[in-house]
Amino acid sequence: MASRENYFCSFKILNSKDNMNVNKISFVFFVMAAVFFPTYIFAQTDSTKTVLQQASLQDVINYALKNKPGVKQSLVDEEIGERDIKSALSGWLPQINADASFNHNMKQQVNALTVDGQTSYMTLGTKNTSGITLQADQQLLNAGLIQASKSAKYYRQQYKQGTENTKITTVVEVSKAFYDILTSQEQFKIIDENISRLEKQFKDAKAQYDAGLVDKTDFQRAQISLSNAKADRKRTQELLKFKYAYLKSIIGYDASKDLSLMFHEKGMEQEVLLDTAQVLNYNNRIEYKQLETQRQLQQINTSYNKLAYMPKLSAFANYSWNYMNNDFKNLYKESYPGSMAGLKLSIPIFQGTKRTQEIRKSQLLEKRIDLDLENTRNQINSQYEQAMATYKAGLNDWKTANENQEISKQVYGTIKLQYDEGIKTYLDLMTAETDLRTSQLNYLNALYSLLSAKLDVQQALGTITITQ
Repeated sequence: MASRENYFCSFKILNSKDNMNVNKISFVFFVMAAVFFPTYIFAQTDSTKTVLQQASLQDVINYALKNKPGVKQSLVDEEIGERDIKSALSGWLPQINADASFNHNMKQQVNALTVDGQTSYMTLGTKNTSGITLQADQQLLNAGLIQASKSAKYYRQQYKQGTENTKITTVVEVSKAFYDILTSQEQFKIIDENISRLEKQFKDAKAQYDAGLVDKTDFQRAQISLSNAKADRKRTQELLKFKYAYLKSIIGYDASKDLSLMFHEKGMEQEVLLDTAQVLNYNNRIEYKQLETQRQLQQINTSYNKLAYMPKLSAFANYSWNYMNNDFKNLYKESYPGSMAGLKLSIPIFQGTKRTQEIRKSQLLEKRIDLDLENTRNQINSQYEQAMATYKAGLNDWKTANENQEISKQVYGTIKLQYDEGIKTYLDLMTAETDLRTSQLNYLNALYSLLSAKLDVQQALGTITITQ
């Protein structure tokens, strides 16, 4: 307690005697905290990204839209574009410059002056001269700045459309990878169920063989089927690891962190339906919007080339301090100031047909973009027809696979009862088992193909929305 009291006493003494020093030290610490503390917090936040556990599809998409490097690059491109726009528009603001000079005349100029037939020679200027000039220029009429003002809106739009395109591609890519993993997980469950059945059948066949009821071919076949099923399980397990790694890579997820997904087969089935009566609208496609923005920018560029015939007009004002003296040490003792203001008009008269050629070139580029738009419309229509045809065929395959799966379950159940009663052979049972497993896997593959086809149709229609 005594030491604590001494500490407070010493602080009070220090505060009373060296209050100015304490304030200085406090100010230094405050500046250091203001500079480094936000950086530290940012580093901590950036290094501790969200861990996805039991994540839904929307959770994974939201994570990708925030952390995928490609999306981040698009956002950085937007910021870079904004700086380019502001840099181009800064020409409308006053441009202030300062110039300074110093000259030492090693040999001064001599001029002859004749008066009444008598010629005298005079030395001009001084040995040392110096000057400082401060000048402000303001553009009043400039074709390049007019173009920058008109095109700023469309450049911002172009950068945002680039980001939107990246996000749409990300949503499709991530959704397909997500469904692929879930399909593999369901396949894994089916294989496990199959292994459980085969293990029981193997034990039953082995017991019947040991009892002398059947020959050893039944349990040998069961052993072969069981080994193949376990090999399928191992292959599916290894592929599932790769699919998780692929999903992590496309969403910007740390490869060393765990990732688990939450979904079920019935939920996937609810996602397959799509309104096939939707009308294709080219203006919904981001690629088409980007070309239209590009055409608008090209039209502005054509207008700029036409404005090249327009004169440039600017205003200026300056103030200068001039110094002259033969002795360097006395050079800056006295100044001779000067000031000026005025207008500058520059009229381009003839530039060797350059402006005409640039106008014609810009018009041809407009025509080329129009052809790009026509070609894009054809491609979008073809893509839509292909996606819709694939979706409709996939929908039929999915329904058929679902029916086959139900029938296979019934067939297997019936044959299993008949085999247990000694009516059917083991070969019939194995055939029914194989048909059941094949129909279940075919159903899952058809389901995944249908979900992927639905995404392709939505992308072709331009109806994929970005929600976070």
